Order: sequence, then C-alpha cells, then structure tokens
Amino acid sequence: MKYLQRSDPIPKLLPQVRIGRMPKDSPSLAAILESWLEAFIQVLKDGQAVLDVEGVLRLDPNPRLAMLLEAGVLTDDHPHVKSLRDAWTAVLQAAQQRTVS
Repeated sequence: MKYLQRSDPIPKLLPQVRIGRMPKDSPSLAAILESWLEAFIQVLKDGQAVLDVEGVLRLDPNPRLAMLLEAGVLTDDHPHVKSLRDAWTAVLQAAQQRTVS
C-alpha cells in the first residue's frame, strides 16, 4: 500500500495537467500512469488471499480513476483501467467469499 501512495500520480501530476503545465497526451504522463495502474493491479493480486472486505473497499480504485478520467488523462476503454477494475472486483469477491465461509 505504501508503494501505491508513493507512486500515486494524482497529488503532483494532475494539478500540473489542470493548469496546463503538462499536456494530457504527454508521453511521460502516460508512462507514469501506466506504471501506477500496473502497480495497483499487482498490489491487488498480491493481497487477494489476505485482504478482508474493509481492506479491499479502502483500495477501491474507482474514485481515483474517476478523477483521471474527468481530467482526460485516461479513457474508460484503456486496457489497464478495465484490468484494474476487474482485479478489484475479483479481490472484493474473494474477500466476501472468505467472510461467508
């Protein structure tokens, strides 16, 4: 989780995009976002067997994705956006299943 916090592009880069200092289609921004999305997916996969429902809900990527989509730096059809949402749903279902069992 600390890795996600350190690599989160929203606090530093999104304001730069909003004020026009960094273009939305910047290759460096795209690379940073790709790396962050891949890291987020990996954290979810690594935690799938141990995260409880509360922990999974705390890692919900949808509010952050919404900010990035709204800013125009990601699109809903981006493969990593879909993969992240799918990974989060799978981890949530696994946590819920463990709760029921």
